[in-house]
Amino acid sequence: MTAHSSAVILRTAPPVAWVTLNRPERGNACSTELVQGLEDALDRAEQSGARALVLQGSCRHFCTGFDLSGLDNETDDSLLARFTRLELLLQRVARAPLLTVAIAQSRAIGAGADLFTACDVRMACANAHFAFPGARGFGLVLGSRRLAARVGDAVATAWIANATTIDAASATATGLATHLVNDPAQAASLVETLLLERASTDGADTATLRSALEPHACDHDAHDLARLVRSAARPGLRERIAAYAGLRNTPTSPT
Repeated sequence: MTAHSSAVILRTAPPVAWVTLNRPERGNACSTELVQGLEDALDRAEQSGARALVLQGSCRHFCTGFDLSGLDNETDDSLLARFTRLELLLQRVARAPLLTVAIAQSRAIGAGADLFTACDVRMACANAHFAFPGARGFGLVLGSRRLAARVGDAVATAWIANATTIDAASATATGLATHLVNDPAQAASLVETLLLERASTDGADTATLRSALEPHACDHDAHDLARLVRSAARPGLRERIAAYAGLRNTPTSPT
């Protein structure tokens, strides 16, 4: 079964729900519609009884970040609301009661890199590269703890502070990516293999395992949200983003 929104395509092929970010003209950047589409896709995947949800980008990129094509129409308050909804989405992906898989090709930048990081299985195609520019670029704290949990505090700090671009090999070597693959087709085949391996084991279900591994998850999520809100609520958010992205006269995505 396939369900469409203009920004997200969901195809259910039990036991997998395949979710495609579908804004290729904007590098699959995170618009309000795309974030809502991902929320809806998670609802449908969980209701369908899927055991895994796979995120991928249409056409060239995985996700080029937070979409700011309409920055002229934004205010500090509207941007704060959008970033808050994005953090809540990332938390939901990280706590989903099913295996979450991201397949990243080409650019996974900013919010796109955060979405990749939130998933359980993180497949980097050979041409993928990642960056976390928000803190250095415009003072936004988003996804930092989740990144540190993947790669360690020292590496995460260096990457965030320097807005480092990370290639696929480095992402795999540090733990940002769990698998290095040639292309999305190989990644899709690997998803099937991983599910077969999981089916042959006698482990706890995903939700129970998450609770056991991170018993203070609710506290962590609350702290993450509070840090984001504090960083985004400083007056001048829109101006900081515009200055970073060069958007004052020609609005485009900052990533």
